[in-house]
Amino acid sequence: MGGDELNQVAKYVTLISSLGLRAGAYVFLRWIPGHHLPPSIYAFLAVYVTSFVYNLIHTEPYRVISDEIDVVARESTGEDDGDRAPSDSVKIGAVAEGEPELDLDVEETIIVEENEPQVVQTLLTGLPSPSSLLWSGLTFAINLAAVLMVLDLVYRGPTFHPAHDLSLARVGYVSDRDAKLLVREPDASKYPVSASYRYADSPVSMGSRPDGTWKSAGQLAWLDNSTDFTGTLELTRLKPDTRYQWHLSSNHSGHFTTAPAVGSLSGRFGTEGVFTFVHSSCLKNNFPYRPFRHALSNPGLKHLSAALLGLKAQFMLFLGDFIYIDVPRRPGVMAEDYRREYRQTYASPDWTAAARELPWIHVYDDHEVANDWDKNTTGVFEAAFDPYRNYHISVNPPAVRPGESWFSFVQGPASFFMLDTRRYRAPNDNTNGSDPITGAPTKSLLGEHQLADLLSWLKRREPSGVRWKILVSSIPFTKNWWFGAQDTWRGYLGERQIILEAMWDVGLEGGVGVVVLSGDRHEFAATAFPPPPDGKEEIVGLGPLPPIANPFGLKGSVIEPDVSNLQTLRTRRKRWPLSATVHEFSASPLSMFYLPYRTYKESSTSPDYISDVCIKYIPDGNSKFGAVSISNPTTSDQSILHYRLFVDGVEKWSYTITTPPDVTGSARSKDAIWG
Repeated sequence: MGGDELNQVAKYVTLISSLGLRAGAYVFLRWIPGHHLPPSIYAFLAVYVTSFVYNLIHTEPYRVISDEIDVVARESTGEDDGDRAPSDSVKIGAVAEGEPELDLDVEETIIVEENEPQVVQTLLTGLPSPSSLLWSGLTFAINLAAVLMVLDLVYRGPTFHPAHDLSLARVGYVSDRDAKLLVREPDASKYPVSASYRYADSPVSMGSRPDGTWKSAGQLAWLDNSTDFTGTLELTRLKPDTRYQWHLSSNHSGHFTTAPAVGSLSGRFGTEGVFTFVHSSCLKNNFPYRPFRHALSNPGLKHLSAALLGLKAQFMLFLGDFIYIDVPRRPGVMAEDYRREYRQTYASPDWTAAARELPWIHVYDDHEVANDWDKNTTGVFEAAFDPYRNYHISVNPPAVRPGESWFSFVQGPASFFMLDTRRYRAPNDNTNGSDPITGAPTKSLLGEHQLADLLSWLKRREPSGVRWKILVSSIPFTKNWWFGAQDTWRGYLGERQIILEAMWDVGLEGGVGVVVLSGDRHEFAATAFPPPPDGKEEIVGLGPLPPIANPFGLKGSVIEPDVSNLQTLRTRRKRWPLSATVHEFSASPLSMFYLPYRTYKESSTSPDYISDVCIKYIPDGNSKFGAVSISNPTTSDQSILHYRLFVDGVEKWSYTITTPPDVTGSARSKDAIWG
């Protein structure tokens, strides 16, 4: 390969490696901080540096404008002038006899011009400038800075902010009678950590002045590394729908408002007649990346804090991916590696404002363990579950079964069931989880006991005034997300159908609506699940066989064999009213990337009707959360649920639904008055 060809190859290598490096860094820092990108970016840098230096050395700063050669013949003097500078001359003999000898002088004149610096091309492509070391150095620095920012996002937080000394206190589950506090205090000089609380509402009238003195809520005598220096305190004997202030001896304080009594709405000024809570999932510090921001800053928490001032929410339902253990780089597989990730989220300078007056309750999802986790309690699960147990389960609502990780509680006008969609699921097997002929489940996402408890909860009659059943799932219930479908309920449609039919039964009973809240997809979608128009054929028992018609078609003849010992299945068609439609609101991330391409499309499990109806799809936005507000108008028999979606701190969309009518009659008669 000639020199020119080699130079051209080196130029193309420099160009490709530079563009690959820049594109990879942009995607990693602004779109998707995937763990597979940094190694590719580092490889591009190694190739780029080598080829850039080669190009810089072999790029000529001048170009030839003209190249002229003159040949001059002169008579030779025959003398050797020692003082004369050597020249390109040649002596030749006489052309003819008697002619003098001639000298031929060859003179070459080359005119060159300095190349243009090609500033725009240099800065955009990363190629060295043909004539300027300044612009060559600047474009090289741009690429180097891009890689340094990648390294900064990957390593600055874990290296310089492990948060070993994090002192933390936050409010977890708050009922109408008690509240749970999570405490983390590694400084033994502050032990014991004691808690106190007091009534913090303004007096209702001059003649009514409640007791505002501080009351003791107990203490934690000692904390150690077995729980990452965390413990819980419980505040009891509280009054419903009342604001309290709490304080810890470790110098933490805050406020919370107890839930209204079961079946009731708030009577407080500013929230009178309304019950509001918020939900979202997926948190990652310092993303999208900004180089001069704190490594643990969290823009999504800032958006949430600003919105909370006007929402007056009772609590946050956080639906998983509180940490990203494998994004952008897995630090390890030990419990301490997972604990560090939790501490870093809680150590964010934006956390305090988002939790000062907002209780948080949690479910977990895959990134608290590993991406698309479906391996039950094997492998790294125990190490991953350790901080989830210490930081979240410890102050969550009560578990439905002791020792398990699904939860249920009732607050005000709503009953909640919080699923564990990871620990008990059958492995993903690239099927939709239903028998192609019968539709029966071929695998389970929830496991036997959790499914039984969920169906019992759906079937259970709620106390008077409780008008909504809210199912909390870390993954989308709809099958409309085709990307990563196996990780969602789309991979478990047989079991989903059983749950849907139980939900429609709630609507058939009337008076109570069913809503699903989910996250995980880094997009927002509202989906409706209407019951099939023709209902479902169901078995109701056994009965005698009917008479068998004459196979020969003889007029008036019927064969009547002895069938006294034979029975057949008796069925009936079960129809649900349209008012039994279930709604899902899936919102995420609270602070993370969103996908640059569209992954949600309306689809169906039946050729006869649309089973998963798209109401609204909003994919864009690095921060999304939903606010659910429930009201029970005194002049209506139906309860109203109003949903608001906030994208990057701004309300972008809202939607209102009502409970099914609480009347007797057929499905058709209920549909006639629904609205």
